[in-house]
Amino acid sequence: MLYVITGPPAAGKSSYIRAHATARDIVIDLDLMALAMAGPGADHHAHGDVLMKIVHRARFAALNEAYQHLDTTDVYVIHTQPSAKALAKYKRLKARIITVDPGQAIVMQRIEDMRQPGMKAVATRWYRANRGKSRSAMPQASREW
Repeated sequence: MLYVITGPPAAGKSSYIRAHATARDIVIDLDLMALAMAGPGADHHAHGDVLMKIVHRARFAALNEAYQHLDTTDVYVIHTQPSAKALAKYKRLKARIITVDPGQAIVMQRIEDMRQPGMKAVATRWYRANRGKSRSAMPQASREW
């Protein structure tokens, strides 16, 4: 089964996966991939352009390979804001789309406390794009499509 975890930055998408995935599952998380490929002591969420170019290519390859194993392996993918094209692909793959959203005020406070200031703009765009689609949810009670 393919699980696509969506939601704004700092919503708790990685926490949702930690609570639901098992050691046998595949997790494709851009932040974790970047951290794994960065040098020692790298910031968990701030990465340079070259590293991110490499990580995006690795993510694309990982996704393509993971799709080949959905009949035997659960795959969790973090995709903050999937495009219509990505959503169509996920639908063809019979993915379960799970939106993690504890609410805009909580997300903005978490960004203030733990992330780079630029993430507030990303979160604002996410909320604008998802106005009317998202319900406030904690990671344990996310909305599924």
